[in-house]
Amino acid sequence: MNIPLLLLALLAAYLLGSIPTALWVGRRFFGLADIRQHGSGNAGATNTFRVLGKKAGSAVMAIDVLKGYVATALPAWLAVAPAGSGPLLYAQLGAGALAVVGHIYPVWAQFRGGKGVATIVGMMLAIAPATVGVCILVFLAMLALFRYVSLASMTAGLAFALLQLLPMKPFKPDQSFMLGVGFAIAILLVYTHRANIGRLRAGTESRVPMPWAR
Repeated sequence: MNIPLLLLALLAAYLLGSIPTALWVGRRFFGLADIRQHGSGNAGATNTFRVLGKKAGSAVMAIDVLKGYVATALPAWLAVAPAGSGPLLYAQLGAGALAVVGHIYPVWAQFRGGKGVATIVGMMLAIAPATVGVCILVFLAMLALFRYVSLASMTAGLAFALLQLLPMKPFKPDQSFMLGVGFAIAILLVYTHRANIGRLRAGTESRVPMPWAR
């Protein structure tokens, strides 16, 4: 493994993840000094949808997903390890994890960012796109049924972990590692949504309006 290139990729991944998309979009296009002072108080796509509308929310979500994807792909693009090898997978997951940490604790925004959902999606798209597709369906189903973005996000994260339990033929040693990664992601999503969990229990969590619910 090329250690200097790996370190460069890891640093770049954190800095890329730290880009406070919601904050910058709010300032540049809406004259909003700090989106974290509005809505849920987070600098993420969901709060952008809530405060600034569909176009801004969609743009922020797309960029945050792209952050996770590019950061996770960096080790492969820089060829820090042979393609298809275990070391490359670990390097990619490390870079993706740092991008998520950067999104939650951005160096460019006083270490107060979003909850990491979109960036995690981008990270996993670079590693396991088919599994992410299933998780997106789980997210949409939960959102349609209960209209809570937080609950849908946590359920989709748990689904990703559980999908790693499906048997692989032939069995790959990386499967157990990915299982650990999956449950780490699920735990992280619960942690970043801990305030939402409190509101869900209290019955005060905001619901997403659906056409059929009007």
